[in-house]
Amino acid sequence: MHRFFSLLSLIATPALAEDQAGNFDYYVVSLSWSANWCALEGDARASPQCDASADFGWILHGLWPQYERGYPEYCSTNMRAPSRSDTANMADIMGTSGLAWHQWRKHGVCTGLSSDDYYRLSREAYARITRPAVFRQLDKEITLPASVVEDAFLRANETLDADQITITCRSDYIQEARICMTQDLEFRTCGSDVIRDCSLTDAKFSPMR
Repeated sequence: MHRFFSLLSLIATPALAEDQAGNFDYYVVSLSWSANWCALEGDARASPQCDASADFGWILHGLWPQYERGYPEYCSTNMRAPSRSDTANMADIMGTSGLAWHQWRKHGVCTGLSSDDYYRLSREAYARITRPAVFRQLDKEITLPASVVEDAFLRANETLDADQITITCRSDYIQEARICMTQDLEFRTCGSDVIRDCSLTDAKFSPMR
């Protein structure tokens, strides 16, 4: 009898819903400091993003659809995949066409947008954020509190509040500035799982190549 009711409860429990394209609450715009990524892994990959002639500062890591807690990924979509030229055209702000392809395949498919519209919106989101110019003036690697990076973004973006941005670190380096936006690309408060600021007081920050 116990086995019967256990089986019945399994049948009555609905399966977990898969992530549905277009069903999300807000965006995270993730900006990565290129030289730090190169020091962490890009140099080992011989990535063209790390060439001295590339002159990258804050690149767009991605435009990520988010739930109030958690996020969708790898959603089913009927939209066509971007072409090689589509992804190559994003390399000026994303570093490489490979990153542009990966971001579409993992995150873009969950927006409900076509790849053209996803890349267009990604470029608009990137343009709406003023990247602090001070970091482009460094001529040597420094260490600094992660809070200094956040403060620089807050000063450069007058309508951005502290609860709308978080700074992440990886292997003692400043990794990313993650800024939360509505689906209309207005700054908004980040979800509780996104607000996890790096607490390092001596994070490494490399100068532009």
